[in-house]
Amino acid sequence: MNRSASRGLARVSLALGAAAASTVLVATASAAVPGTAAGDTGKPAPSRAGTERGCAVAYFDLGETLVHTADDGSTSYQPGASAYLRTLRERHIKVGLITNVPSSWGTTDAERAARLKKEVDTSWKGSVPFAWDDFGDRILTPRTEAERKPAPALWERARANSGGCHLVYQAETAEEIDAAASLGYLAFQVGQPSRPAFLPARLIELLAHLPR
Repeated sequence: MNRSASRGLARVSLALGAAAASTVLVATASAAVPGTAAGDTGKPAPSRAGTERGCAVAYFDLGETLVHTADDGSTSYQPGASAYLRTLRERHIKVGLITNVPSSWGTTDAERAARLKKEVDTSWKGSVPFAWDDFGDRILTPRTEAERKPAPALWERARANSGGCHLVYQAETAEEIDAAASLGYLAFQVGQPSRPAFLPARLIELLAHLPR
């Protein structure tokens, strides 16, 4: 990594640390980036003059990260998830899913994704449907049971398909966060006390501007 990239990554790491270290630092980060704790609904920051925009892809787990399954079997958005996805969409940040489903649901990612959509939509509760269109073909699922997370296969496949973009992963379990971080992802555990509900979109934009 060159010196410029190293300095930029340090800025992202410091900002993330500020968001996660304590309530006081979270309040400071939220003041600098309005709305981060509630989905970060502020307008996209303008690109710096003369800076070529890079790219980043924000991958998520699905269950108990973006959607919640209730005791009655119904599914709905996790608090703040719909607004957060809308913010990423407005900032032109690509999103994807890396999620465990039975490998028997299909022989391709597309087939398994179609079955996943059917399962979620059948039990969906709420006036706003899940934003499947945001994810395009970036829905990665295990081809075999051996590929189920926390095995590295799905994260490695996401990287191979990323076109060299910087990668983010967000999930609710520390085990998956540790696994993704060990593979070079900027990993963020959602739903933790005294932290933003999700990784602030402004930080993902900063990451996207780093050289690839």
